[in-house]
Amino acid sequence: MPQIIGRTTAESTPAFDPLPRPPDGAPNVVVIVLDDLGFAQLGCFGGDVDTPAIDRLAAGGLRYRSFHVTALCSPTRACVLTGRNHHAVGMGFLTDIPVGYPGYNGRIPRSAATLPRVLRDAGYSTFAVGKWHLAPRWEQSASGPFVRWPLGLGFERYYGFLNGDTNQWTPELVSDNGFVEPPATPEAGYHLTDDLADRAIRFVLDQQQATPGKPFFLYFAPGAMHAPHQAPESWIARFRGRYDEGWEAFRARAFARQQELGVIVRGAELPARPEWIPPWNALGGDERRLYARMMEVFAGFLAHTDDAIGRLVAFLRDRGLLDDTLLLLISDNGASAEGGPLGSRNEHRFTHDLVDDPADLIAHAAELGGHRAYNHYAWGWAWAGNTPFRLWKRFAWLGGVRTPLIAHWTKGMAACGQVRGQFCHAIDLMPTILDAVGIEPPATVDGVPQQPIDGASLRHTFDDGDAPASRRTQYFEMLGSRSIYHDGWKATTDHVGAQLSIERERVAGSHDFDRDHWALFRLDDDPAETRDLSGEHPDVVRRLVELWWAEAGRNQVLPLEDGFITRASGLEPSPWGFRTRAELVPGGGPVCETLVPLMLGGFRLTAEVELPDAGAHGVIAALGDWHNGWALYFRDGCPVVCINRFGEPFRAAATRPLAAGRHVVEVLYRRASRGGGPLALRVDGTLVGEGHVADDLPFRWQIGGTGILVGHDRGFPVCDDYRPPAPFSGTIERVVLEPLFVLPADVQSEIEALLKRE
Repeated sequence: MPQIIGRTTAESTPAFDPLPRPPDGAPNVVVIVLDDLGFAQLGCFGGDVDTPAIDRLAAGGLRYRSFHVTALCSPTRACVLTGRNHHAVGMGFLTDIPVGYPGYNGRIPRSAATLPRVLRDAGYSTFAVGKWHLAPRWEQSASGPFVRWPLGLGFERYYGFLNGDTNQWTPELVSDNGFVEPPATPEAGYHLTDDLADRAIRFVLDQQQATPGKPFFLYFAPGAMHAPHQAPESWIARFRGRYDEGWEAFRARAFARQQELGVIVRGAELPARPEWIPPWNALGGDERRLYARMMEVFAGFLAHTDDAIGRLVAFLRDRGLLDDTLLLLISDNGASAEGGPLGSRNEHRFTHDLVDDPADLIAHAAELGGHRAYNHYAWGWAWAGNTPFRLWKRFAWLGGVRTPLIAHWTKGMAACGQVRGQFCHAIDLMPTILDAVGIEPPATVDGVPQQPIDGASLRHTFDDGDAPASRRTQYFEMLGSRSIYHDGWKATTDHVGAQLSIERERVAGSHDFDRDHWALFRLDDDPAETRDLSGEHPDVVRRLVELWWAEAGRNQVLPLEDGFITRASGLEPSPWGFRTRAELVPGGGPVCETLVPLMLGGFRLTAEVELPDAGAHGVIAALGDWHNGWALYFRDGCPVVCINRFGEPFRAAATRPLAAGRHVVEVLYRRASRGGGPLALRVDGTLVGEGHVADDLPFRWQIGGTGILVGHDRGFPVCDDYRPPAPFSGTIERVVLEPLFVLPADVQSEIEALLKRE
């Protein structure tokens, strides 16, 4: 009936705009994205870590043994949420390093409307919980802009963390569009994975109680199994002694089970151990115990994560939601070797191309997995975790790009517990979900024409194991490592990029794009890429290489770049300009470290304070924690500055308490010509403490994206002199951070005279 507007309601007829409603029978959708999980690390894919909840999903659904991703986290997540290739939506690398080329600007364009946006417009409720890592570097602060935060890209609710990783005990959390504190402390037993599972359950419970039967899309990305590998000790203890036989034994057992399970075809070859992985039996007893502990920690972390997934699935089952929920579980890339050949108790070192000291690792082995470590396991476990594939995360070999895919939908698939062999990719998940829901991808969104979806639906394979694959071709590129799949063939370069010097020195391969060798494999017969057929089929290699270049041109892959530091040299400048002064006051949240002045070459930190009669204590300003960070604080009335570089603290402190009243406290640091440099503490212009930092300051203090806090600290402290929150007992008027080079010439000369030591 048409709407009529009369003089009164008695003379009028109301009418209402129809609200979007999903098609009848549209299922709920849950996508679980794990991180850095290798092909052989789930029980249902041959691993010996206990993952009963995930294994039950596999037993009640399907496992895809030829599922592929991009070899890195941000790019794969962009593929999942857009259905497009990663370079085609600006995510050719990490969103933290946006550079001035279309394929690498770190911004999903409006022409690639995301899955949650499409489902929301169709009448779904949409929730994201966990790791995001799709907002570019300059958009991760409390200032936004928020258009590429979860709520800007189609989700209605969000709870999680924005960066690539975070401390599992003290995460930097966001709720919707604002930063929030964790609901409990690590001392009280807080762990991020438990918190995320609780929040995911709460989102769905609230929605279903308000609108029973309305379908929802839940994107659950807990951040496990990315470093830091941290888990409650009770979970780690379950695996004590299980890995004492080493990585070769793990790999042999996993390969045998994979063939029994059908996730690797019988007749496949297990490649020999490469020379850059040491034989277990050649290691000393302390080394074997250290490395076994690393894998015990990882296993405890994975089992604990599986338990959280089990709680989420049990909730869906108990609420009568699971049978009509399409659930997809993947990993964003293969197992990670970012711990280096020895492993690391502080993964922040990876981004600075540093390798741990073996003696230090052995001495602190018991701390791995706990509050004092930000740890990652050794290369040997990444190699074993990707059984039977070559290499790992960041490479276009199968060790980087082939990961588990589990699909579970009781009402939507008749087959249970079967294995599917069709080639598929992360870009296929969005079209699969839209196919299951029963809606077509929109041609335009907000008036913006949409670029074609690159993926294709897998739904036809749910009940037909012999159905043809959805697509014939898929290119791969990550940090210069390149490969292409076409009609069962895969051609892969031997390129080893410049991102890690020790990896480049040890892993055999080319360092020159023009000299890269393209190896050729027939994956149906050789799923582990063991037999290079390029010499027998040069015509196939030539066609595939030409096809790769065509796909590269079509998807914005060029220009190629194979390093972290060289890529960072082309980093997009801050749209707010280069900041040469940060003036901060108490009362706010953390100020993102990427939006304050750089401290590398030298800095002055000035705090104008008023001290109480009873003596001062507490934090003036702090960034980071005892894994990497700095803090200015008072202890027993004395000002102290501590710079903690990768777990090694350097201090300068006054020896006498300051009198009550107003004071100006300054921290001064200048980089010496050989790296590191002198550290000084002044009060009212008088030198009161000196120190020396042994090596260069980090170019980024925290991978997890913390910020500067004023007047208190949170999480873990920068050093053991205080315990957060450690609120400052006096009054802080302001704190000012400035690089030395922007100070007036006379001030620079004064500071230079003070900082005499080289």
